[in-house]
Amino acid sequence: MLRRKARRGQEADHGGDDPLDEAQERRVRAVLALGGVPQADLPDGVQQVRLRLLERAAKGEEAPRDVSAWAAVVASRLAMDWHRARRRQERLGERLASMRQTEHASGEDTSLLSLAVARGLDDLPDAQRQVLVLRFYADLPVRGIAEELGIPEGTVKSRLHTAVRALRARLHEDEVV
Repeated sequence: MLRRKARRGQEADHGGDDPLDEAQERRVRAVLALGGVPQADLPDGVQQVRLRLLERAAKGEEAPRDVSAWAAVVASRLAMDWHRARRRQERLGERLASMRQTEHASGEDTSLLSLAVARGLDDLPDAQRQVLVLRFYADLPVRGIAEELGIPEGTVKSRLHTAVRALRARLHEDEVV
C-alpha cells in the first residue's frame, strides 16, 4: 500500500506527462504483439501511440472518451502499418537482389566505370542512393518510387537530382568521365 502511495506521489511530481497509464500501456503492447509486431519494436509502437495522443491534445482536440479503447485501435493500425512497411522493404530487397545477380553474370563490374560508379554510390546518403538505384537500376518511374517508399514525387525528383549531380561531380573528380 505504501508503494502505491509512493508511486502516486511520483506520478504527481511528474505532472502527469504520460498520457497512458500502466494498464493502457500493457494493452497497447498486447495489441501490437498480437498484431505480429516483433518484441524489439514494441517500445517504439507504444511511443507512437503516446505521440498520437499528445498530438491530439496539442491540436486542442478533446481527449478520447475511452483512452484505452482508442489506444488499442491506434495500436492495431500501427501493427498493420508495420506489416505494410516490412512487405514493401522485402519487395525492394528482392528487386535489388535480382538486379545484383544479373550484374554479376554480365561481368560488367570489372570495368573502371562500374567501379567508379560503385564508389560514388557508396558515398551518397542512403536516401539518395536508394532513389538512384530504384530509378536507374530497377528502372522504376518516379511515381513508382514514390509509391514504394511512401514519399511525395517531388521528394523523389529532388533526391534524384541531387544524387545525380553528386555522382557526376565524383566521376569528374576521379577523371573517369
